[in-house]
Amino acid sequence: MAELYVECEEEGFDAALLGACAAQYIESDTPLSAEIVFTDEEGIRSLNARTRGKDAVTDVLSYPNFDLGGGAVCGADYPYDRDEAGRLFLGSIVICRGRAAEQAEEYGHTLCRELYYLAVHGLCHLLGYDHETEEEKRVMRAREEQILGAMGIARAGE
Repeated sequence: MAELYVECEEEGFDAALLGACAAQYIESDTPLSAEIVFTDEEGIRSLNARTRGKDAVTDVLSYPNFDLGGGAVCGADYPYDRDEAGRLFLGSIVICRGRAAEQAEEYGHTLCRELYYLAVHGLCHLLGYDHETEEEKRVMRAREEQILGAMGIARAGE
């Protein structure tokens, strides 16, 4: 089991819980870290336009520090990608609170559940998971549900 430190300054967001639960499903020989930042619709639209060429509001953006391909993390492969505490920095996740609130209502679950889902989704991208093909999507969704389940966060109606 890996050690994952998630930095997030958002009040009420339990980054330590996310890190501990996600770490159960990560194979790594070195401590890891990631950061989560929350923004508004204009902030994420601007970031999406600058970094992806898409002038639109989205729910979550992930900025992996490197391409892991969804496999095990070997610290020796990334000797220069450490944070100030010596942890291997996976990358950054940016979540739009407003879009998350809209989606929570649309999907019939709480804002809390949607925020953690988006954080887990973003973290999976940092770890190299993707959903471009049906098989990739199936694998990524299964990993997301494992982490959310470990956190005690279920879908609406479960």
